[in-house]
Formats: sequence, C-alpha cells, structure tokens
Amino acid sequence: MPLCVMGTIEMSREERTKLRAMFDAAWGDKDGEFSDDDWASATGGTHFLLEIDSTIVSHASVVDRVLETEGRELQTGYVEAVATGPEHQRRGYATEVMRAVGSFIDERYELGALDTGLTAFYESLGWEPWRGPTHVRTERGVIGTPDEDGLVMIRRTPTTPGLDLDAPISCDWRPGDVW
Repeated sequence: MPLCVMGTIEMSREERTKLRAMFDAAWGDKDGEFSDDDWASATGGTHFLLEIDSTIVSHASVVDRVLETEGRELQTGYVEAVATGPEHQRRGYATEVMRAVGSFIDERYELGALDTGLTAFYESLGWEPWRGPTHVRTERGVIGTPDEDGLVMIRRTPTTPGLDLDAPISCDWRPGDVW
C-alpha cells in the first residue's frame, strides 16, 4: 500500500475533500470534532497519506512552527491531524505513517512536537512527554496554557540541542487550538 507524501498545494480538490471527510469520520465519534481551525492548522505543510484502493485510510501532516525553551528558538516540525478512518483502525496504519513522519522530521528540523492524549502510542515511536509548563506567545505576551501541560510531546532529531524537559516551553499563537 503506497504512502504518498505531498504538500497541501499539491493536493487536488478531490483529495482535500476525501481527507476532510476522513477526519470528520475519525473524530465524529470522539468528544470533539475536527473544526475549521483544526483543518487550517493541518494544512500548509507536508501531508503523509496512506491509501488503499484510492481511499485515504491514514494521515498525518507536518507544519513549520517555532517553539521556544530556555531562550532558544527551535525550528520545529509540528505534527497535526494524525487520523485513521474508523474502519481501518488498529491495523498499524498510523504507526506506518508516523514512522515516515519521524524520518521526515529527523532530516529537516531541530525538533519534532505534537499535542496528544495518546502518550503511550507516541512513546512507542520515540516521542517524549514534555514535563514542563506550556505557554503560547501572543501580542499581549507569553500566556500559560495549563490545560496542555503533560499533553505536548517532542521528538529529538540529530540537530536537537540539549533540552531540559522540565523547563517552560512556548509555541507561536494561531487561531483555534494553539498547541
């Protein structure tokens, strides 16, 4: 089964429509929904699409972000919209997609990061929980995001500097969920 890697700009309207439908199905039975802000956060970067018979069964995207910790700006590959269609879950598809994402981040960024409630899944793929407090950088200054504490995970790359995982970390502001 082919894994397709492409930028948002390379996606056809049909592919974007199918992808959005898969997201809605994947998150439709969960506590939340896949909002328009979530969609905007997932686009503008590189998409990893796993397809079976022209059907997108699993996806993740990587977007450029800058995270700051201990006075350092880190060019970060931030993972968004990891999803597998409900009828295709528990078959290793997300694992395959995330392994490709990890290799991509390792080659291009100082750091990988994501926000999740599925810590064990990502730990099995080499991601680490950020233990320190989380914040967002805004026009009004740096604001704590305590609801995200313990949910942010990082992936060290060959160019990651030494990190204190207990230090505060901040992300750039964006509409919707900032992390």
